[in-house]
Amino acid sequence: MKTDIAKLLLRIKAVFLRPEEPFTWASGIKSPIYCDNRLILSYPEEREVVENAITETVKTFYPDAEFIAGTATAGIAHAALVAERLKLPMGYVRGSAKDHGRKNQIEGRISRGQKVVVIEDLISTGESVIECVRPLREVGADVLGIVSIFTYGMKKSVENLAAENLESHSLCDLDTLAKIAVDEGYIKPEDESKLLKFRDNPADESWRI
Repeated sequence: MKTDIAKLLLRIKAVFLRPEEPFTWASGIKSPIYCDNRLILSYPEEREVVENAITETVKTFYPDAEFIAGTATAGIAHAALVAERLKLPMGYVRGSAKDHGRKNQIEGRISRGQKVVVIEDLISTGESVIECVRPLREVGADVLGIVSIFTYGMKKSVENLAAENLESHSLCDLDTLAKIAVDEGYIKPEDESKLLKFRDNPADESWRI
C-alpha cells in the first residue's frame, strides 16, 4: 500500500520534491519536500484510492471505532468520506475554540467514553494532531489512535506521540516516497540521502551540502 500511495502522491503533485531549491517552512526551516494532501480531493480516482486505504486502516487497527474525528482543516474532508464508508458519526476539532456562540472547539456530538479515531492528512512533528487529541480527551473521549495519509517519520514526531501515549498509522512515509521518487525519475539517486538526512534532523541544513 505504501508504494501505491507514494506513486499516487507524486503523480498528482500532492508532494513536491525540490532538494536543489528548498521550501521554507513557517518556522524558517529549509525543506526539500512540501506536502499538500488537500490536492487529493480534486482527483476522484486517486481520492477513492486514498479514502479506501484510510478506511481499511481504521478497520484493521481500530475495529472498535465508534466516531471519526478530522483535524482542522485538512483532515475534515477525509474524515467525512471515511466516516460515510464506515457508517460512523463524524466531527472535527478546531485549532482553537470559537469566540462566539457556544464557543465550541469540537464540532459534532461525542459521548464520554466513545472510541474515537483521528484522521490527519500529514504528520511532521506530531504537535498539530496532539493539539487535536487533547480537547477530545478533555471531554472524555477514548482516542484509540491516529490514521494519517503521510508522515515524514521524524524522530520528534515519534517522541511527541509516544509522550502522549498515542498510536499512529500512516498510509505512506518519506522513506518509501524517496525510494519511489528515485525509481521513477522525480529526483536524482543522490537526492534520496538528502531527503532522509533532512528527516533525521530538519534543523540541520547540512543535508543541502
